[in-house]
Amino acid sequence: MQTLWDYRFAQRTQRMTGSAIRELLKFTEEPNVISFAGGLPAPEVFPIEEFKKACVRVLDECGPQALQYGTTDGYIPLREMIARHSCRYGIEVTIENILITSGSQQALDLLGKIFINPGDCILVESPTYLGALQAWNTYGAEFIPVPFDEDGMITNELEDRLRTGPKFIYVLPNFQNPTGVTLSFERRLHLIELAERYGVPIIEDDPYGQLRFEGENLPALNVLDSQTRTQNGCYSGNVIYLSTFSKTLAPGIRLAWVIAPPEVIHKLVLAKQGADLHTATFNQMVAYEVGRGGFLDRHVKFIRQVYRERRDVMLDTLQEHMPEEVRWTHPMGGLFLWATLPPKVNTSDLLKEAVKKRVAFVPGQPFFPCGGGQNTMRLNFSNATPEKINEGIARLGSVVKDFLMQK
Repeated sequence: MQTLWDYRFAQRTQRMTGSAIRELLKFTEEPNVISFAGGLPAPEVFPIEEFKKACVRVLDECGPQALQYGTTDGYIPLREMIARHSCRYGIEVTIENILITSGSQQALDLLGKIFINPGDCILVESPTYLGALQAWNTYGAEFIPVPFDEDGMITNELEDRLRTGPKFIYVLPNFQNPTGVTLSFERRLHLIELAERYGVPIIEDDPYGQLRFEGENLPALNVLDSQTRTQNGCYSGNVIYLSTFSKTLAPGIRLAWVIAPPEVIHKLVLAKQGADLHTATFNQMVAYEVGRGGFLDRHVKFIRQVYRERRDVMLDTLQEHMPEEVRWTHPMGGLFLWATLPPKVNTSDLLKEAVKKRVAFVPGQPFFPCGGGQNTMRLNFSNATPEKINEGIARLGSVVKDFLMQK
């Protein structure tokens, strides 16, 4: 039933869609439901005591500043800490390259605001991060999907798509959400070369890069691009890099950052001023106090240990309980793995049966920008304890077996 308000909304609201993941998170609040649906960090790894001490220290030593308005770019000591940390990974930047945002989701929205005109095409992995699709749909983006395999985006499929003149390429190279796969070194080089040849920028979304459990660290796309594009320590290249404290400190503080050439940062600052003036000063100062002095490095090592154990448990229990027709990825880090069922299975229907057995996951279809993926699912291993993973995958395996017998 339409109301008077329906005639007042802007046309862009017609492209707004709800998040399937947000809807599924309600299952995590129900008793006895084991949920592999959300991309939630383990609450057991949140550094609560360090946050308590940091909050007191910030309020005692610089309370008036912490509770005051701040600059749009972000708290300078925090940006300096990010710059130092980035340089250790080969990303040579200054604070002029860095903007603090209220979570990576805001960064995606701001990038849409400054880059996307209605009808602009964006090259994305298929499947890709649902939040990016949701953010850029609002601005009228059209998506050109690029398939993936166990080595990430298939860059040999890119060239024909690049000839269409896309606005940019969006990629999650490390432990991708939703599949957990990592873009190989060879494909990183190929992607950089193709983007340069066709003059198409890259948005590199890297929330999970520090959460590697096995294998060699691979250089960021930003690093590979910056080897010939850095002057006086200030990056001026073709890659916009995003990362966040949500997976290494806590998502509730809503702190992330963008690394980009200064002229891009300037436009993002203008867009952010119209959105929220600045990210919360108190949150930034507390995050700086928690993260400095080497704590963040030590804490990330602890997170890796916890998540590796949970990943291993999930891989073992999938092997034990899933029928042989089901396949899944083997992520070397991050929070997720991706399962593919026989083509006759629709995981949206499967979810309804799984919830009856008190277990939840995310059907894969919403992650595909142009349809498909009805027989896929995303499983999060970071949020559940090993005991719950064992029990939850056993329940899910039973549901899958029953579902396949009925087909």
